Amino acid sequence: MNINPIEMVKMFMRKGGTPKELLQKAITENNSNSMIDNLMKMAVKGDSKGIENFARNYMKEQGRDFDKEFSEFRKNFK
Repeated sequence: MNINPIEMVKMFMRKGGTPKELLQKAITENNSNSMIDNLMKMAVKGDSKGIENFARNYMKEQGRDFDKEFSEFRKNFK
């Protein structure tokens, strides 16, 4: 079963999980994934611009609009 990443985040947060715990879970489940490792290093350093640039590039590669989808994502948490 392939879960939408946004749905995964929403489910995790409904259970009381924090973003840090979500990243740690992703790392332990995908410990050979260098992309996750790089994102975690940026998160630990507080490099929010680096994370945003990564997300923008990733979305662009997928043919998706980061600003539109991030706006929709934020509506789920209000």
